[in-house]
Amino acid sequence: MKYEILPNLSLPKIGFGTWKIGGGSSPNRAVDEKSLTALRTALEVGYTHFDTAEMYASGHSEELVGQAVRGSGRKREDLFITSKVTPSHLRFDDVLKACENSLRRLGMEFIDLYLIHWPSAGAKYEDSFRALNKLVRDGKVKHLGVSNFDVKLLKRAQDLSETPIITNQVPYSLSDRSYVQNGVLEYCQKNDILFTAYSPVDEGNLRSNPTLEGIAKAHHATVFQIALAWVISQPRIITIPMSFNPVHIRENYHAAEIELSSDEIDALNRVGK
Repeated sequence: MKYEILPNLSLPKIGFGTWKIGGGSSPNRAVDEKSLTALRTALEVGYTHFDTAEMYASGHSEELVGQAVRGSGRKREDLFITSKVTPSHLRFDDVLKACENSLRRLGMEFIDLYLIHWPSAGAKYEDSFRALNKLVRDGKVKHLGVSNFDVKLLKRAQDLSETPIITNQVPYSLSDRSYVQNGVLEYCQKNDILFTAYSPVDEGNLRSNPTLEGIAKAHHATVFQIALAWVISQPRIITIPMSFNPVHIRENYHAAEIELSSDEIDALNRVGK
C-alpha cells in the first residue's frame, strides 16, 4: 500500500468507504449480513482506513463498522476511522451530541478524523468549530476535516480550526473533475491538505473507453483498478472506494500496486475532457 504522509500521520492511498453499508439514507437490516461480509473482507485484506458518517443508514453504518472491527481482532490503534457530522447538527451543542452518538454507535473512545459532511447555508461555523476544537482538546477526536467545501469555505474552516484541517473529501474520478475546475485540488496540494476522493469509480458506473481498456490490458488489470491507480497517482490524493463484492474489494485494495507510466497518466488525463 502507498501512503500520504502528514506531520505525525500517514494515511493509506486507498481506504474503504461505507456509503450503502447498512442501508442508504435509512437503515436496511436486510443488507446487514452482506454489509458485515464486505467490512470483514476489507479488514482481512488489509484496509486500515474506514470512512463512515452519522448520515449513512442513519447511523447504522457506524454500528456495523464498530461490530466488524470488534470481531476482527485488529487493534484499534492500527486502524483509522473517519466519521462525519451532518449539516443539520452544526450548532455547538448539536456537534458535541452528534459526536457522542457516533462514538456510542461505533463502540469506540475516539474518532481519528471527524468531518463536517456538507456545507450548510446560514451555519455559524464559529459555533461549529468551537465544538469541534473542544472535541479535539478532549481527546474524542484526533483530527478535523471537511467535505464538499469550496476554496472559500475551506479557508474559513482553516481560520476557525485550532488544529490543521487535514482533508477535504469531495467527488473525484476520471469523469468528475469539478473540484479541479473550482480550484480545490490545487489549493489542497499547495497547502498540504489531503484531497480525499469519493466515488472514484462513479459508484461502479465508470464508463469505459478504448484508452482505459488498453491501459488495463497492458497491466493485466480491470478498468476500475486503472481508474483508481490514476486517482492515487496524484500527490496529496487519497480515495475511499466501496464495494460489497469481495473480489472487487480485493481488486480495489491492490490497485495501489499498479504503477502507471507518465504517458499513461497523460492519456488518462485527457479522458473525459
